[in-house]
Amino acid sequence: MRIQFFSTCLVDTFFPETGEAALRLLRRFGVEVAYPKEQTCCGKPPHSGGYTHEARKAAEHFLSVFDGADPIVIPSGSCASMIKNHYPELFKDNPRLLEKARKTAERTYELTQFLVHVLNAHEAGLKGTGRITYHASCQLTRELSVKEEPLLLLNSLQGAEFVSLPHADRCCGFGGIFMARQPEISVALAEEKAATIRNTNADTVTGCDHGCLMNIHDALRRRGDNVAVKHIAQVLAEGL
Repeated sequence: MRIQFFSTCLVDTFFPETGEAALRLLRRFGVEVAYPKEQTCCGKPPHSGGYTHEARKAAEHFLSVFDGADPIVIPSGSCASMIKNHYPELFKDNPRLLEKARKTAERTYELTQFLVHVLNAHEAGLKGTGRITYHASCQLTRELSVKEEPLLLLNSLQGAEFVSLPHADRCCGFGGIFMARQPEISVALAEEKAATIRNTNADTVTGCDHGCLMNIHDALRRRGDNVAVKHIAQVLAEGL
């Protein structure tokens, strides 16, 4: 099987180790990974800010670069949701691109969706270590309805202990540009999330969106907590 991998801006710019972990995981299950070098932003940030014209330009570029029939795999719920839920909205007045957007949306997967529903990775006996908890990011949970897939994967890790995070789907305060526009509320939500994580006595907190994980990491460090913060691709790949 061949897939196209969209790394996202945050992975490409700040967290290449997550991209590398995702590729190791996919290759572990015999997947051939193509990485279109012309890829850029999917358009999520301008779309969130109300800059529809700029978002549409980025989306049109994405549709051109990720042309074809191969599945598109993305280590981000927010970026996957942008493509699956918002691209058809952006091109509703352009029949040609609307059809292309719909077909692209149909073959787009968030990473844990693909690992569970296509590769059955939760049945593969992956290994892990330590005590792990999980933050359920907003758009992954609410827009994509990806709720059980990360939990199936984390609970399947042999040698690790998974502990549920109370109010796991409560916002961490990142919210894309919300963090910049409402910093006081963002910090308060992040502090609440950090305290909840600390109370689980977990060694590691993981999630599927690096925006959330950055916010959580900063809140934990401000508290002086040394809980490791890792994308779920890294957690799953560590036992390979």
